[in-house]
Amino acid sequence: MSRPLKIMLVAAEASGDALGAGLARALRNTLGSDVAFVGVGGPRMATEGVASPFNIADLSVLGWLEGLKAYGVVRRRVADTVALAVRERPDAVVLIDSWGFTIRVAKALKVALPGVPLIKYVGPQVWASRPGRAKTLASSVDHLLALYAFDAPWFETEGLPTTVVGSQALHVDMSGADPAGFRAARGIAPDAPLLLVLPGSRPSEIRLMTPVYEDAVARLKRGDPMLEVAVVAAGTVAGDVTARVAGWPFRVNLVAEAEKYDAMRAATVALATSGTVSTELALAGAPMVIAYRFQPLSYAIMKPFFTGKYATLFNHAADAEIARELIQNDATPQTVASEVGRLLADPEARADQAARQTAALDLMGREGRDPSEIAAEAVLRVIATKRR
Repeated sequence: MSRPLKIMLVAAEASGDALGAGLARALRNTLGSDVAFVGVGGPRMATEGVASPFNIADLSVLGWLEGLKAYGVVRRRVADTVALAVRERPDAVVLIDSWGFTIRVAKALKVALPGVPLIKYVGPQVWASRPGRAKTLASSVDHLLALYAFDAPWFETEGLPTTVVGSQALHVDMSGADPAGFRAARGIAPDAPLLLVLPGSRPSEIRLMTPVYEDAVARLKRGDPMLEVAVVAAGTVAGDVTARVAGWPFRVNLVAEAEKYDAMRAATVALATSGTVSTELALAGAPMVIAYRFQPLSYAIMKPFFTGKYATLFNHAADAEIARELIQNDATPQTVASEVGRLLADPEARADQAARQTAALDLMGREGRDPSEIAAEAVLRVIATKRR
């Protein structure tokens, strides 16, 4: 009797943890007891049977300066991950997102386990910056699971076989969201303007963006004291967000992860730190303003590598700035307040932006199959091909 297929899944931050959990679930739905998992991940992957040898929270870093500070930790965790793979001898390794960490793991595994297929799940956004990473990835792994059709040509040109699986963010089911209940539970009138603030999911994002948002929202509140405000406290940084928002000099409705979609559907306008959340907001029909700041030194080092026109995925897909993007020096409290205020004051502008956002989601593949199922099929196909 043959042993179960052993698949190693490696994720280093919350978004990758969610993708890894979905992939593990889809593989188990296909293979049942004929698959076993090892790897590195967070709480979601743990519920699917992936017992991580260490806490991945220390690996959630963004920016050159932050990366340098965390370099020692990253090196140790790379060594731990490779040691786990050597000990477990998996049939395939799936490296999920988190470029800086997973590319180091891939290169080390290429040497330590040369016969094991390496699959990258989510490629670097080479259309936005550092296109040379496509060639680096092609020499380091055997297959790429890409989220969007516009990703694939960049990697296929470098000889890396690529499967477009779609983005899980495009398949969020919001049919059960209760915007009216969200407002009623907080005493927010059905017709009251509600600004939803989403400050991010990384500690560095919370540290850099919450002061900007506090000042911007204070300006908006001075212009309209009736404006209601809600702030999402994402799971991994909920405590930090809660503590910071507690000091804001106006009433704030804190939103837990479990009620995030209720809040998105209830919002008049959203103010969000750039990331996957922009896709979810577009699905919810919420017109938004996007902002982002890096540490100044990190930004100065990284800026020459930014080659794309837009940071937001649906803006890139549509090749238009549907949602206003305020990056680094443009992300001032004054400008943020001005752009959000413009949308709050203009129902027609809000309706037009929401419609254009929805159309852009269609360009990104909103109507496709479940990405986890497609990813699972691709992983099994790569393993079968490698064995032949």
